[in-house]
Amino acid sequence: MSLNGKAGMLAGVRVLDMTQFEAGPSCTETLAWLGAEVVKIENPKGGDAGRFANTEKPGIDSFYFMQFNSGKKSLTCNLKTDEGVALIKKLVREANVFIENFAPGVVKRMGLDYEALKKENPNIIYASVKGFAEGSPYEDFLSFDMIGQSAGGVLSITGEPDGKPCKPGVTLADTGTGMLMAITILGALYRQQATGEGEHLQLAMQDAMTQYSRLAYAYRDLNGKAAPRAGAKLFTTGNAPTGIFPCKPFGKNDYVYIYTTRAGNHHWERLCNLIGRPELIDDPRFSGPKERADNEEALDAILAEFTKQYTKREAMKLIGECGVPCGAVLDVSELYDDEDLNQRGIFQNMQHPERGEYKMPAWPVKVGDAHLPIPAAPLLGEHVDSVLSEWLDMSQEEVEKLKNSGAV
Repeated sequence: MSLNGKAGMLAGVRVLDMTQFEAGPSCTETLAWLGAEVVKIENPKGGDAGRFANTEKPGIDSFYFMQFNSGKKSLTCNLKTDEGVALIKKLVREANVFIENFAPGVVKRMGLDYEALKKENPNIIYASVKGFAEGSPYEDFLSFDMIGQSAGGVLSITGEPDGKPCKPGVTLADTGTGMLMAITILGALYRQQATGEGEHLQLAMQDAMTQYSRLAYAYRDLNGKAAPRAGAKLFTTGNAPTGIFPCKPFGKNDYVYIYTTRAGNHHWERLCNLIGRPELIDDPRFSGPKERADNEEALDAILAEFTKQYTKREAMKLIGECGVPCGAVLDVSELYDDEDLNQRGIFQNMQHPERGEYKMPAWPVKVGDAHLPIPAAPLLGEHVDSVLSEWLDMSQEEVEKLKNSGAV
């Protein structure tokens, strides 16, 4: 992949990708976008389980698969055959990174665990993504995003104060875990390029969630008890007014989120002037952060009367321009069609050989003066010939022999 004629930042890095679904693929997709050559190893019969699991067109790759596998190459390999396992070991010798997120114990049974592959390539960066950590009481348990979020503490701090725990809409345990692993792989690659030294990296979804919940642990340290659920408010308390406020025409997402700091009165005073109620600045009920927190219900009612006069975008503009943090509650369709986000390259089109033009979120970091391009996700087995030829210098006759044996 190139950007403005320059090679990708990870040009020359080879990644052997034995992941499926989201946590692993989101990690390797990031590496592909940054310029690494990522070869996705897939079962010849069906490939990554996400390819066809959620597709509306039988036999055509799902949008789900395309979202997490942009820019990769697909090499089919039957890991139930001796030839298939031997082929992976040969490829590992040419790789910088090997990553897997198979169910517990699977790679060891196949003879593709860290100790086995280190013998093939002592400098390999070997990364494993699991639901629960090796050595954990739950290490043999299966996991998906919602399981990682539940066991990792995220659900406990999400939802209404008097309601049940609630799963956030974003896939923190899947893509969130993948991003933490991608960052760690980049660190290992930096050292590998300097010293040739490899590394064994392991990350569990449950463990990764602690990284995204650090304010909750600070609350526990301060208060001696677990952080509560606070709905749209903050469990750290004291920030008032803060929360979601209704806007016209009062649809299910017609709200703005307003935040005011408790480090002084400046946000509150700006709001008072904006809504035409400067007398509230000196109202003893609202004179300081503690007083506002104690009278939050009355405060919210006053502010809601103001926001109800406007659409969420109008309210966001008015409140944001007066120097108070405010964000409209935008849904994914609104963001998908947002002129600014599309113009700036936050959404881009891939040219897929079967789906045609497909728009999806791009890597959000701007590199130089543009965003990284979005190449197509691979068709199943699309790169068998090219990968084996380029990585292992195999002749067409040798490749055909592997195909005929069912190894690829």
